[in-house]
Amino acid sequence: QGQLVESGGGLVRTGGSLTLSCAAAGFSIKFRPMAWYRQAPGKSREFVAYINSGDLSTYQDSVKGRFTISRDNAEMKIYLQVRNLRPEDTALYYCNAPKVGGMDEHWGQGTQVTVSS
Repeated sequence: QGQLVESGGGLVRTGGSLTLSCAAAGFSIKFRPMAWYRQAPGKSREFVAYINSGDLSTYQDSVKGRFTISRDNAEMKIYLQVRNLRPEDTALYYCNAPKVGGMDEHWGQGTQVTVSS
């Protein structure tokens, strides 16, 4: 059974930075796209960033230029570097392996990012 485990969240001041990590177990990330989502209190889960197997990435407009998604296939990890954080970035950040072809979708349990003003 595949599993994703996020880490690296925390409490930071406005303008601060964090690096979120997502470790995969039980399945390979090498040939599949991966993504980060987030959910703020009282809001729906929203897309943040996506990286395909060829390392091409896309971002939600509000995080472009501040967030960077990357992958290390050998370590079976996905990263989200978040910089210049704003209070509106406060959310539970989730790692996702989208359903592709016959491969199952996977979600992590989330890591909390809280940005104080």
